[in-house]
Amino acid sequence: MRHLVSIKDLTDEEFTVLVNRAEHFKKVFKNNDSTDFQKNHLKLLGRTVALIFSKRSTRTRISSEGAAAFFGAQPMFLGKDDIQLGVNESFYDTTKVVSSMVACVFARVNSHSEIQALCKHSSVPIINSLCDRYHPLQAICDMLTIKEQLDYEKNKLKVTWIGDANNVINDMAIACLKLGMDVAIATPAGIEMDQEIVDAAAEITKRNGTKIEYTHDSKAASKGAHILVTDTFVSMGEEFAKVAKLKQFQGFQINQELADVADPNFKFMHCLPRHHEEVTDDIFYGKHSIVFEEAENRLYAAMAAIDVFVNNKGDFNHIQD
Repeated sequence: MRHLVSIKDLTDEEFTVLVNRAEHFKKVFKNNDSTDFQKNHLKLLGRTVALIFSKRSTRTRISSEGAAAFFGAQPMFLGKDDIQLGVNESFYDTTKVVSSMVACVFARVNSHSEIQALCKHSSVPIINSLCDRYHPLQAICDMLTIKEQLDYEKNKLKVTWIGDANNVINDMAIACLKLGMDVAIATPAGIEMDQEIVDAAAEITKRNGTKIEYTHDSKAASKGAHILVTDTFVSMGEEFAKVAKLKQFQGFQINQELADVADPNFKFMHCLPRHHEEVTDDIFYGKHSIVFEEAENRLYAAMAAIDVFVNNKGDFNHIQD
């Protein structure tokens, strides 16, 4: 049995399959063909998909529940106040009980160790819907969005990240490199990428000839970028440090100054929710922004994850429609 924990756990070919499956299900969904809908609806009919969420969510909850319903499963949302997890019952006990009754578990949790514990004790696939180290569903969604907008298969692209060294860029950087894109990461002084990600990225670049750059200069990183992307500077659970973090991130807002040195046809991405300190309104709502197309694609990323890890039991080589 295989779980979806991070993009670095997948081969380049396996990750490509996930992005292509997301693209496939988007076409099915948009075509609105009742025959196709019925065929997919039967795949998990009568089953339940659990959503264990320790953190609040908009896109992740809607996309996960929507993907489960698409395949005929009943989504069951289990928030931190809905079950005994970590209160009157151990992680082990809860995982054993929940996984015995469901087809898979979407887990949006705090620490990576919680994802690891779920994977260790679960009898069904765990789909990491966010932890403090990784966010693989966002990476699948982002690669589908870039493929649609700029076609990384036909064009050599540079993706520039301006912001924190967090879970989103950990998976996004690896995803971009696996698909042949170059990456530049600009973080404030004192903030460095996780060494595990740096090592994994180095191995990919050596293998496929892509490039990755780490810098504390946001303008230098933005030069020639085809995609400018950022995320929140103050993650959930870090609100106590907001004043200090915003001071540290001065000069890292994506604005017209950075846009002026990017590729003339650059696209702006953000996984949302967005705050003003991260990007100016003219960029966020402007002609280069694809944030809402990106948000919609979370649905198809969740569909791809269920299809590969649940419907096809983690077998990437024999995908069945």
